[in-house]
Amino acid sequence: MSSSSSVRRKTVPVKVGDITIGGGAPIVVQSMTNTDTADVGSTVAQVAALAAAGSEIVRITVDRPEAAKAVPHIRDGLDKMGITVPLVGDFHYIGHKLLTDHPACAEALAKYRINPGNVGFREKRDTQFSTMIEVALKYDRPVRIGVNWGSLDQDLATHMMDENAKLESPKDAAEITQEALVVSAIENARRAEELGMGRDKIILSCKVSDVQSLIAVYRKMAARGDYAVHLGLTEAGMGSKGIVASTAALSILLQEGIGDTIRISLTPEPGGDRTREVIVAQEILQTMGFRSFVPLVTACPGCGRTTSTVFQSLAESIQGYVREKMPEWRDKYVGAETLNLAVMGCIVNGPGESKHADIGISLPGTGEEPAAPVFVDGKKTVTLRGADIADQFQIIVDDYVETHYERR
Repeated sequence: MSSSSSVRRKTVPVKVGDITIGGGAPIVVQSMTNTDTADVGSTVAQVAALAAAGSEIVRITVDRPEAAKAVPHIRDGLDKMGITVPLVGDFHYIGHKLLTDHPACAEALAKYRINPGNVGFREKRDTQFSTMIEVALKYDRPVRIGVNWGSLDQDLATHMMDENAKLESPKDAAEITQEALVVSAIENARRAEELGMGRDKIILSCKVSDVQSLIAVYRKMAARGDYAVHLGLTEAGMGSKGIVASTAALSILLQEGIGDTIRISLTPEPGGDRTREVIVAQEILQTMGFRSFVPLVTACPGCGRTTSTVFQSLAESIQGYVREKMPEWRDKYVGAETLNLAVMGCIVNGPGESKHADIGISLPGTGEEPAAPVFVDGKKTVTLRGADIADQFQIIVDDYVETHYERR
């Protein structure tokens, strides 16, 4: 799927396990667990769920020796399940020690995330950063140098603020903070290169939680090199706020060709499903025309002509059904994820929208005849009636996938 008119920025490709990030490869969807990594069973279960939802890379926290010791067991548990999704270790403060003290952890991870703002302080900073890069080189692992404005290198920020204050026309503090984020990422990437790491092993990110700042920072960073870039609005928030903020920020950058891999950092609602962030990331990329992951259902919003809730129930049922079936379809058929469905609620726009979809159904609105015409490839093929319209429609969808997509 490639209906977007944007031109991707040219970056150096980076291999993370079997996944390629950058270099024109499809934009990769990432996620992160929120389990205690030391709890092997819970972490394996959540990584498996995220991978099943479509996360192509999963990041896990490695914050203490118990977590580092658990990593190889997590990898083994996933391998036994046939789950090959690459694992990324998220390191802060003592990453250099964890990687050197626990070589099995270093080897089990497919990539290391290094935060320059807390890799070490003052005279220890370069030594500890260098140690992590040397471990990555030893095991031939890529790194993400991930700067975050919540943990920005304060020595660098203070120095840049002081230098700015000496100018005849100082810039505002927000602009200096943005510049400090970019400088931190670029300077640490160059230091990694000085230590022997190639650009084909380096991914950069500069995460903030403000939409306009994120756009400004990534534009600056993209203009200064061809490193592969990870996009994400950090601490995006909960529910619709987090989804809207992430979509607003990432869509602009993606349309400008900036971004090789993305994560949507949603705060789960109490008892909420962690896989929601994966689905949102997929829907952003698919809606913008960059990739196809699962058939999406076009459905009308409803109005006074659709006081019946049948079309709403059917749209929800079909969207859930195709997402449930997609792992099976992906294994059996080529291109099933591009299937386009429409579930409409009345005769005003229903038939027209249905004709534009691969398969569309126009359900009866208020006062209309209790019949639902179905259109396949723009032509009316059947009219469904009865209480089991959803089941009948699912059979039509299954038949279409089986007959219209090439078997693998």
